[in-house]
Amino acid sequence: MTSGHPKKKVLRDRYIFGVFDIESHKQVLNFKFSILQLLLGLFGIIAVLVASILLLIIYTPLREIVPGYPNAQTREVMMYNALRADSLEKVIHLWEIHLTNLQRVLANEDPMAPGQILPRGQAADIPEFAVGGRSQEDSLLRAGAELKEQQSRSSISGGNLQIEGLHFFPPVKGLVTSGFNPADNHFAIDVVAPENSVIYAVLDGTVNFASWTDEFGYVLQIQHENNLLSIYKHCSQLFSKVGDQVTAGAAVAVIGSHGTYSTGFHLHFELWHKGVPLDPADYINF
Repeated sequence: MTSGHPKKKVLRDRYIFGVFDIESHKQVLNFKFSILQLLLGLFGIIAVLVASILLLIIYTPLREIVPGYPNAQTREVMMYNALRADSLEKVIHLWEIHLTNLQRVLANEDPMAPGQILPRGQAADIPEFAVGGRSQEDSLLRAGAELKEQQSRSSISGGNLQIEGLHFFPPVKGLVTSGFNPADNHFAIDVVAPENSVIYAVLDGTVNFASWTDEFGYVLQIQHENNLLSIYKHCSQLFSKVGDQVTAGAAVAVIGSHGTYSTGFHLHFELWHKGVPLDPADYINF
């Protein structure tokens, strides 16, 4: 019963730590403590150090050096993928509504509201359809169709017959990642190419715009014959200035990834005829 008593006594026994002057042997400092107090003090210091390190890791950029913790770029990609997955889910629900109502129309039945087709939680995320009106998607589709019709009329009138006989020099060789899509207000094609790839003029012409923009980086615009206009965006460097005469295949710029709308090294290329945007892929082999 008394075997543990000596241990407790040792922990509670008090000791004194003194500092003496080496010449006068006079005590200048003393500190009284017990083994228990010393252990508690050490644990307290360790706890404060651990808490300080954790706070530094949690609330400062030091957390990115911890193995397995995502850095800022990884978190941005994760957020982008999450938003894109949410958008794709909404598109799937929207197509489900269109398909269901198309089947009902073919069966001589009245269309149903989104809330009648999808569960309430999912229907709340679907854009509302105005009674007797058009949805945003329908308006964009009609705008694209009208644009195609306008281009068709231009072709019938003989405007594009002159274009068909022209030889367009590819502005850059690469991978087309985003095509011509008027319904999405994308009147161009995006061509991904290696960094420092040279951009060439597609036809003979005169440079009528060459400047920096916050949205598209360096932008070059060349006026050609037959009311043709070519535009090159997201450039990192321009070789031509306003008023310069360029020939087809001449180096006019360097590909870049500049501007708020840029997603990497690529060329945003537009081709216009008499104020009407054309699909460059119809005339140029990228």
